Amino acid sequence: MHILIGGYTKHESAGIYQFDFIGSGDQAHLEQRRNVVEVGGPTYFQKDGQFIFTIKNENGQGGIAAFANGKLVSQLLHEGPSPAYIGINKEKKLLYTANYHTGVLAVISYDDQGQLTLLDQVKHENKALGPRPEQAGAHPHYFDETPGGHLVSCDLGQDRVDFYGFDGQKLTHLASYQNEDGFGSRHLAFSPDGKYFYVAGELSSQVNVVKFDEENWMFQSLATYSTIPESWDQHNGAAAIRLSSDGKFLYVSNRGHDSIAVFAVLPDQALKLVQRVSTFGEFPRDFNWDAKEKYVVAANQNSNNATLYQRQSDGTLTPLEKNIAVPEGTRVLFTD
Repeated sequence: MHILIGGYTKHESAGIYQFDFIGSGDQAHLEQRRNVVEVGGPTYFQKDGQFIFTIKNENGQGGIAAFANGKLVSQLLHEGPSPAYIGINKEKKLLYTANYHTGVLAVISYDDQGQLTLLDQVKHENKALGPRPEQAGAHPHYFDETPGGHLVSCDLGQDRVDFYGFDGQKLTHLASYQNEDGFGSRHLAFSPDGKYFYVAGELSSQVNVVKFDEENWMFQSLATYSTIPESWDQHNGAAAIRLSSDGKFLYVSNRGHDSIAVFAVLPDQALKLVQRVSTFGEFPRDFNWDAKEKYVVAANQNSNNATLYQRQSDGTLTPLEKNIAVPEGTRVLFTD
């Protein structure tokens, strides 16, 4: 098993790094860091077989690129900033990108050789911006699939979750769910049965639990929960959100409080805080787990380190290894 970590390349990072996962239980640790993809700004990426599909920036251009065995095989670049997120459907060979800076959502296909083709894109207009300074424009930060096979985006600038249909050629807007003003909708996760979703609010440091009817596009906000302590009075931004595959535990990273908030999901979908665990570094943007969800790695962007945890049966995270050196990490992915 391996772990890939990529992020910004503003200082010492050269791109995407790979670690070997060694040992098991409380003896597990990471070894042999090596730069496997040299690329500018791989702040998010996905992997399918030999291909790594990553965000890329170069000489004032941004976009995505496909690499195989460390070699560039295809890219789609445009003038201006690169996207912030890439989703993937490996069966359909589709990629979904959200560009925080330009407001553009795109659907891109790839073939067996890793060649990329833009299929369609839409642009979020600046129509209903939130009240915060960070909400001066439309800022989609997430674009991926719903349980029912539609597409969904989170727009931080407009406190909104948007749903789209895609017929293989064209995107069509279907419905919207509006978070509270200043919430800063960033990422979301769906329950295993597809009847609920959980939205991470970057600007409010909250999670909104929403009952969801995907057939009739009906939404009901059930409750909102803070990811940080009431006493915290410094800057914080909620970032990544992940739900365990059994739907019983929800995890959100806090950039500022520098922690992962762990919630138990109760049968009525209420969230119960069971832990806030330090990431032992600064500005944890992303964290992820292995296929069995036994181990978690969190990357700390500003302190150039990562932390390895073991996930317990009660959902809590036990630190196994701290200060794993990796520069400017913002994306974590476990691979075979």
